[in-house]
Amino acid sequence: METKLTIQERLKDLRVVDRGLSLEQLAEQTGLSKSALGKYESEDFKDISPFAIVTLAKFYGVSADYLLGLTEQKNHPDTALSELHLSDDAIEILKNGKFNKRLLSEILCHPDFQKLMLDTEIFVDRIADMRINDLNTLLEAVRQTVIDKKNPRDNDLYIRTLELAQVNEDEYFGHVIHKDMNRIIRDIRETHKTDTTTADVASPAFEAQKKLQEAMNLEGSDDEKKARAFLVTYGIDYEALTMDEFVTLIDILKKSKYMKSPYNQRGKRNMVHGKGKRKRK
Repeated sequence: METKLTIQERLKDLRVVDRGLSLEQLAEQTGLSKSALGKYESEDFKDISPFAIVTLAKFYGVSADYLLGLTEQKNHPDTALSELHLSDDAIEILKNGKFNKRLLSEILCHPDFQKLMLDTEIFVDRIADMRINDLNTLLEAVRQTVIDKKNPRDNDLYIRTLELAQVNEDEYFGHVIHKDMNRIIRDIRETHKTDTTTADVASPAFEAQKKLQEAMNLEGSDDEKKARAFLVTYGIDYEALTMDEFVTLIDILKKSKYMKSPYNQRGKRNMVHGKGKRKRK
């Protein structure tokens, strides 16, 4: 994800994410033309009129500076630092830290962020320690009583259950906090999966490898498979070739030192007479 939104991205984000409007609906509600609004959000956008900036800023309830990319704050350009209740060190990190501040903002704004902070506070302040320790002490007392009275064999199911039921505080809260953070990060990742800067799910190399494997799995002689692999490598549709073109390609590739297996003349003759695997176009 980009660290800073472009003007086009800000306009589209406000329309789609904040308001859930189509270009037609936005045009109806602002009085601006649909074609102009579409141009403002396009990648090759060059200019936007002052009237449109003011109109859109008022409609979305944001500052003109935000739409123009001069500030990252939509609604609070003059908020005093004291109102944020941050330490000097935290302010210094936010000012100079070399990290994606937009990503940090999205983490803070996620619906589950407060839950993450609450669970973290419970762990840091040891609020649940006493209850966890009391529960563990009770379970261990029951386990020892059973051992003393019943003298169970090794690996007894009941005894092992009482042992595993005891909670390790670090492991428990580590799991809880990790689950909170994982949910937040995955939601943000899903939101940005269509961004231009987001990597494709499948790389071009992976797709090429997949198509190459499919070509090699088709029925036919070794030379036919190598010819199909050649076509895949150069992005040529195998089905678009006529029978004569495919036979000619095999003849050409046969001259390559990488075509190790001898060419099957019987296979060629069969294809020419329409008896092979290749269909006549």
